[in-house]
Amino acid sequence: MQEPPPSGPYSAAVSTGHLVFVSAQLPVDARGAVVGGSAAEQARRTVEALGHQLRSTGLSLDAVATVTVYLVDPADTAAVDDVFAALFAEPRPARTLVGVAWLPQGARLQIEAVAVRY
Repeated sequence: MQEPPPSGPYSAAVSTGHLVFVSAQLPVDARGAVVGGSAAEQARRTVEALGHQLRSTGLSLDAVATVTVYLVDPADTAAVDDVFAALFAEPRPARTLVGVAWLPQGARLQIEAVAVRY
């Protein structure tokens, strides 16, 4: 799936030295519309979008060192955990979870990442 371009004046991913910073991704399709009704569906789509951005820099999800997850509903944490367990190999990235009141387009979550180029 092709990812939509950033919705504002910023880069989707920036590579500097050994680090790649991926802007927070939303669970959106190629047109930029939110997909998936459940937290699990949205988490899977968002991690897939992170993977796409990383591949554009020559990396994969295996290179992710840390993620920040922004969640509207803390009850969605278990669904996010399940998706992370399925899509990230050991050692899984460090994670910060931040509760928020609102995300663009009514998304349930948004995820940003920092990856390391070895």
